[in-house]
Amino acid sequence: MRFKGLDLNLLVAFDALMSQQSVTAAACTVNLSQPAMSSALARLRTYFNDELFTMQGRRFLPTPRAKALGPAVRDVLIRIQFSIISYEMFNPGHVQATFQSRCVRFMTLVFFEKVVERVEREAPTVGFELLAPADEPNELLGRGEIDLLILPEQFRSYGHPHARLFDETLVCVGCAMNKHLSQQLSLEKYLSMGHVAAKLGSTQKPTIEEWLLVEYGLKRRIEVVAPGVSLIPPLLSGTERIATIPLRLGCHFAEIIPLGIVEFPVALGAFTMVVQWPALHNRDQASIWMKEILLQEAGRMGAPTYARGLPRPGSV
Repeated sequence: MRFKGLDLNLLVAFDALMSQQSVTAAACTVNLSQPAMSSALARLRTYFNDELFTMQGRRFLPTPRAKALGPAVRDVLIRIQFSIISYEMFNPGHVQATFQSRCVRFMTLVFFEKVVERVEREAPTVGFELLAPADEPNELLGRGEIDLLILPEQFRSYGHPHARLFDETLVCVGCAMNKHLSQQLSLEKYLSMGHVAAKLGSTQKPTIEEWLLVEYGLKRRIEVVAPGVSLIPPLLSGTERIATIPLRLGCHFAEIIPLGIVEFPVALGAFTMVVQWPALHNRDQASIWMKEILLQEAGRMGAPTYARGLPRPGSV
């Protein structure tokens, strides 16, 4: 079938090539011969007018165009699977299950609360076990020992399906009385100030802001370390220290404690929160239902208050 000139079957081939980064492995994944997958790749290249994948030594790597297409194609295929292909008569009100979710802590405050409220209405016998991210989530996914993994896309495990939830932005926060937040911070000022930061797990994994700062070659002067990003805002009260946290988390705490919020001094760019699950659960109806709820609730999330102009420094 073609849609606006594109054979939709090619999207399945493209997704397999993105996940496997090998023509042979991708062909096995979708039950095609290697020549048939090579033909599909040639047609994809013609349609998108781009090589899409290139060989560098022995590595089969996506081009920038393929990287840009990847999340959108994956999202479309996942939604088709959840809403059409895998649909069966399923009554969530009769489900008795507990979903174990490994979730970065700030998501429990800004997102998962809505999911729990909805599930309570639709399936009161369903429970949740919300745990901090594991040091080796790929092993847990491979064994099917967790149901959901919610984290920034940069930290997802490869080899297991995932879907986009929403985009998030980093901002600088500090005590509302911090005079340095009365105006926009310069990069020089940002780097010279004392920071509160977080380290995750027993291996002290970097958080998303640390990962992005390293990508930009920036190094902060960290004076206080917390065991999670959601524990940072209270540690700023009464000090002149600042922190870098997700915008939605900053808006959440600005309603509870005096917190000033300013834009980050350089454009680090948005990052994407995703949900990931074991490939073993792809056909499990309860799992499919739960993931669809996550996607629907993520789609209902509006822009944070700050994106509409509030709160500004000195107004909270």
